[in-house]
Amino acid sequence: MRAALDFVTVLKNKNLLGSVTSVNCSLYGSLGSTGIGHGTPGAVIAGLSGLAPETCMPEQVRGAWSTLESDPTLKLSGTHTIAFTADDIMFEPRTRLPGHPNAMTLRAFGNDALPLFEQTYYSVGGGFIRRDGEEASSITTEWPLPYGTSTALLALCDVQNMTIDQVALKNELSQHNLDEVNERLDAIWDTMHNCVNAGLTSAGTLPGGLNVKRRAAELREHLVTADAANSRDTTIEWLHAFALAVNEENAAGGRVVTAPTNGAAGIVPAVASYYLRFVPGANQEGIRRYLLTATAIGSLFKANASISGAEAGCQGEVGPACAMAAGGLCAVLGGTPRQVENAAEIAMEHHLGLTCDPVGGLVQIPCIERNAIASSTAVSAARLALHGDGNHLVSLDTVIETMRQTGLDMSTKYKETSEGGLAVNVIEC
Repeated sequence: MRAALDFVTVLKNKNLLGSVTSVNCSLYGSLGSTGIGHGTPGAVIAGLSGLAPETCMPEQVRGAWSTLESDPTLKLSGTHTIAFTADDIMFEPRTRLPGHPNAMTLRAFGNDALPLFEQTYYSVGGGFIRRDGEEASSITTEWPLPYGTSTALLALCDVQNMTIDQVALKNELSQHNLDEVNERLDAIWDTMHNCVNAGLTSAGTLPGGLNVKRRAAELREHLVTADAANSRDTTIEWLHAFALAVNEENAAGGRVVTAPTNGAAGIVPAVASYYLRFVPGANQEGIRRYLLTATAIGSLFKANASISGAEAGCQGEVGPACAMAAGGLCAVLGGTPRQVENAAEIAMEHHLGLTCDPVGGLVQIPCIERNAIASSTAVSAARLALHGDGNHLVSLDTVIETMRQTGLDMSTKYKETSEGGLAVNVIEC
C-alpha cells in the first residue's frame, strides 16, 4: 500500500495523473508467491486509490480486489478514474529481482506503448519500502546519540548515564517535541490495544480457504470463567490470548501495528498487555518506555540484518519481535541496560534458523500460534535476564550477525515462498 501510494503521489507531483489511461503492477519473488494469501493485491489497489495504512478503513482494503469483477475501474489517488481489472496485477514468483526478494514494479501508461512513469519498489519488512536505486537504510549519524550496534548503545548508556529508552527518547526529541513523541507513542499503543480487544471479541472462521477457527474470543471466555472461580493461575494463558487476538485480526485483514512486521505483530502488544494486566504499578508511562526500548532494539535488527521473512525466514520476523518485547519488558521491570540487552539476546538466540513456510501463503499456520509461543519466550527471557547482572558470553550483536548469516544460508523455499516445510507437507498429509 505504501509503495502504490508513493507511486500515485509521484504521478501527481509530476503532473502526470490526468494523462494516465492504465496502470499495471508486477509482483515478483515472495510477493508473487504469497501475495494473494497476504492480501497484497487489495493493498496495491488501496494505495493506488490514495489510501494510507494509518488512516484507511480495513474493509476498504479487504474488498478492493474482489470488487473489480463487478466494477473494473480504479480512481487513481481518489480522483482520476481509469479502467482496471484483476489481470492488471500480475504474479511472477519465479522472477527474483536482485534488490530484494519482495519486489514490485508499477507502471502508468498514457496513449503510447511506453510507460509514462515506471518505478520498482522493494518491500523490506515492517511496512518499510525502498525505491530501486536507493541505498538500504542504516542508522543515521545525524541523531544526537547515534549508535549502530548494541555495543555502541550500551556504551552510550554508560557515558550518558541513561537507560536505553532515554537514549531512544533523546533521539526522537531531536525531530519532535515531547508532546508529539508521547502522542505518537500513545497512538501506537492505542492501535495495538484496540487490535487486542477486537481479536478477543471476534469469533468465526478466518478467510482464505483453510477454515481456521478463530480461538482468541473463546479462550477469553474460558479465562474469565477460570478467573472468577480462582481455579488456577491464568497469567500465561492470557498472554497467549492477547497474541492470538492480534494475529487473528491480522489474518482477517484488520488493522495491526507492524512490530516489527505484520506476521509477528502479536508479540509486542501481547507482552505489553501482560505488563499492564499483571505487573503491579504498570502504567501508560511504562508503556511508553517499553515501546521506546523495543524500538531501539528493533532498529539494530533492521540496520544490521533483516526484518523480512522473505529475506531471512521467520527468524527475521518473530525473532526480532521477541527480542523487542523481551528487552522492553525487562526495562519496565527495572532491568539495567545490560540486562535489557541480555534479555533481547536470549529471545533472539532461541529463534535462530526459524523458517517461514506459511500454509497456503496465508498468515495463519504456523504464524498465529507462533506469536503466542514467542510471547511466552519473551517473558521468560526478560525474567531470566533479571536474575543475572547483564554479563553474558554471547552478545546481541553476535546473535544479530548470526541471524543475518543464517538467512543467507537458508534455502529460498523456507523464506516466505510457501514452497517448503509445513506449506507443502500439511497439504500432502
